[in-house]
Amino acid sequence: MEDSAAPTPAEPGADAPASTSVIPADELARITDDIVSALKTVYDPEIPADIYELGLVYKIDIEDDRSVKIDMTLTAPGCPVAGEMPGWVQDAVSTVEGVSGVDVNMVFDPPWTPDRMSEEAQVAVGWY
Repeated sequence: MEDSAAPTPAEPGADAPASTSVIPADELARITDDIVSALKTVYDPEIPADIYELGLVYKIDIEDDRSVKIDMTLTAPGCPVAGEMPGWVQDAVSTVEGVSGVDVNMVFDPPWTPDRMSEEAQVAVGWY
């Protein structure tokens, strides 16, 4: 499992209690799992790990209208795919059944550090 000293990737819906959603809890759980699975198909082209395990996804919100809002960052502000990455994320999450739309917000505060990587990502890059 993940090292307890390292922060874990964003937990979808962590900011709002599930009981306040109009989406049934079992469906919300399925959509959340499917969003995480979709995010795990998007890779940073310079690092052999997906963006979720790298810790690049800071927040995932599923709204009552089934739109998804994602706050994410890059490994570096000058990343060569900075202009393309939000589109890749939007395309991947848009394929999830039940999602009505996706808004990807690129943020750089707090800055990404390797400490945000999961153990899986650390193994993938040979750091563990």
